[in-house]
Amino acid sequence: MTSIPPLTTTTIWAILDETLDDATVNQLVWHGLGYRYDATSDRWDTTAVSPDWQEAYPEPPDFIEHRPPNVKLTRSIPAENKQLLKEKLGFQGYKVGELIPRKTRRATIANWLLSYMQQTGLDSYEDSN
Repeated sequence: MTSIPPLTTTTIWAILDETLDDATVNQLVWHGLGYRYDATSDRWDTTAVSPDWQEAYPEPPDFIEHRPPNVKLTRSIPAENKQLLKEKLGFQGYKVGELIPRKTRRATIANWLLSYMQQTGLDSYEDSN
């Protein structure tokens, strides 16, 4: 497991622009959901993961590669946070020719992370540079 970048607008844009690799993007979501890797036991610790995620995914899923966990992620975004990419970042979406599963799943992840930031008090949406 590599270290993950801080949750900032730069990180969210890197997800949308596909400059952040898939493994790191997944790790950001896993961390937000509560998954922690225990290198000593070589297992995932899910004690901080909500029961519905634990039941569906005892090990963290690949949100970019597989549709079902991404759908679950979409449904877990509160209604009032569904438009955060547009409202907070001015993201207008992808052009029709760019609409491929990989990009739409990354947009879902970026929006979920913005929602997570807001819910956990990391919602300044500003980089701390």
